Amino acid sequence: MLLPVKEHAIDLDVPPGRAIAAVEQTAKDWGAEFVRDGWGGKLHLPVVAGIRRGLVTGPVLVEPSGQGSRVVFRAEESIYYVQTQAVVILVLALAGALMTVLWPFNPKLLAVAPFGAVLALGGWFLVISRLRNSGPEDFLEAVAAEDRPASS
Repeated sequence: MLLPVKEHAIDLDVPPGRAIAAVEQTAKDWGAEFVRDGWGGKLHLPVVAGIRRGLVTGPVLVEPSGQGSRVVFRAEESIYYVQTQAVVILVLALAGALMTVLWPFNPKLLAVAPFGAVLALGGWFLVISRLRNSGPEDFLEAVAAEDRPASS
């Protein structure tokens, strides 16, 4: 079964030449690989989705649109992997949370309940509070911000 191609687009108030230059500069800033081909090219974009990281690949096309231009990115292929360090920390935090919650049912666990609370909070502060997302939509917003003139 083929998955549908996800299309991301943004309209800019600049000519296509400046828009493609903004795409190139933003790709460079993001650590992405952009191979230009005329008024478009192929983009290999690093992405973050919670505890997953990956790479989204697809063509970018810049086309004239009214007084400006339209930048379209079609995500054709995506590869994700799970950050195993984060998963290990979350499993330890789960064990700590269980120690903290279960001590009323088994009083012998009272001695380790504070340690369990520290483990559970550690998982929160080390992993959960730092989860971020950045994908094609964020990339196109950065392209639009790259194109704006700096305010004095």
